[in-house]
Amino acid sequence: MTGPLRVLSVIKGLGPGGAERLLVSMSRASDPAAVSHEVAYVLPWKNHLVDSLTEAGVACHLLGGRRGLADPRWLLRLRRLLRREFDIVHVHSPAVAAPVRPIVRAMRTRPALVATEHNLWSSFGRMTRAANQATLALDDLHLAVSDEVRASMSPRAQARTRVVVHGVPVDELQARRVERTAQRARLGLGDDDVAVTIVANMRWTKDYPTLLRAAVAVTATNPNTRFLAAGQGPLEAAIRAEANRLGLGDRFRVLGYVDDTAALLSASDVFVLSSVVEGLPIALLEAMAIGLPVVSTAVGGVPKAVTDGVEGRLVPAGKPEALAKAITELAGDPEKRTTMARAASGRVREFEIGRTARLLESLYAEIMVP
Repeated sequence: MTGPLRVLSVIKGLGPGGAERLLVSMSRASDPAAVSHEVAYVLPWKNHLVDSLTEAGVACHLLGGRRGLADPRWLLRLRRLLRREFDIVHVHSPAVAAPVRPIVRAMRTRPALVATEHNLWSSFGRMTRAANQATLALDDLHLAVSDEVRASMSPRAQARTRVVVHGVPVDELQARRVERTAQRARLGLGDDDVAVTIVANMRWTKDYPTLLRAAVAVTATNPNTRFLAAGQGPLEAAIRAEANRLGLGDRFRVLGYVDDTAALLSASDVFVLSSVVEGLPIALLEAMAIGLPVVSTAVGGVPKAVTDGVEGRLVPAGKPEALAKAITELAGDPEKRTTMARAASGRVREFEIGRTARLLESLYAEIMVP
């Protein structure tokens, strides 16, 4: 075979989530002589990253209509797209993987089939989990983004799964640190304000209610602490309402969708996650690369990136008192923040996206060998 492998990544949507942003950074880090990327997505209202992928030279194909996954015609459109003779189909969503696998397998001359699990199986709906489990054996290569994601699978699925830890463009993100002064001014942050930022879609797995209760305790004793929440999702209205009910006012700002999260992180002092379920959160790695200490729940792959007391503080999930204590500790100690930020900047080198891209390219080449 000559020329790069043609890879079609298939995903539910191109919203601002971690798996979606990973497609952007992976396409930029890939060797164009080894791999040529295209992306297909199903949900038309989740198109936030289409421009970023297009700028990276990645063609994006919308498969679904107004009903999204509920309209099976998206599978017919995918089947027509596959006539372009892709070498590999790489699926990044269990809800999409289950129906796509039989279609690819039924092709007379078919591409190799790869799937990546980005989240713990406990976060899937019952039907999605069952369909994913039933069709997983059709993959030529099955991947998980962390040991914890792999451990959440059934024993049979674990036996077929290889862990490939993903990452972020560390050098590119570290260069954004110089924006701090300008971005803080844009956000109206004063010199004495301590910005505690979360970048997470507003779903139950991120446990914003625990963060809101922690914010009440933190701001009661540290009134110069400002919480900034970037994200969107089905719970956004409820989170806004709860912040208002708790009387947080401008001490907890729900920013909604932020198209340049690196700019927001460059203005921040602490990165926080209150999740009850995680794979390996891309936003956390981005924050570490920009040079932020972390306060996070010790879930999923987070403890593989953050050591408690070194790059930040880890606390149990669902414990607002513990989360508030850890945030207060860092908010009130600039020297500790600086020390932990320096450690985070060093540790995140282990998660450089270029390393992941080379590994994935080698795995693609392996499964193409007859």
